[in-house]
Amino acid sequence: MEHSNANKRSYMSAKADGSILPTPVARALVKLGHDLSMARRRRKLTQESMAERIQTSVATLRRLEKGDPRIPIGTIAQAFFVLGELNKISDMLDTATDDIGLSLMNEQLPQRVRRKSRKPPTGAL
Repeated sequence: MEHSNANKRSYMSAKADGSILPTPVARALVKLGHDLSMARRRRKLTQESMAERIQTSVATLRRLEKGDPRIPIGTIAQAFFVLGELNKISDMLDTATDDIGLSLMNEQLPQRVRRKSRKPPTGAL
């Protein structure tokens, strides 16, 4: 039992509030924050201007740019909108391109499709 907990911790990262976040998720959030910061700076927007446009505080924007997992998705979506990249959020998990979901659905398809048998009329009333 002890061994499985040690393995679980090896791919988990502690959040600031003490709860545990899977390491790949933490890394993805840090990368997203860094990418948002770069996109903002490429557009020559200050943190103050960006925070005002996404209707949040500069402190929240800084946390977003550091990859803080407590930032609401609405704030992230507003940042994408201000940067002109909202389509990247709306296309993020498009069901038409969800390879895993489509594969799972395909596994559940029947091997054959048969016509439903009809019972012949018995002649009884």
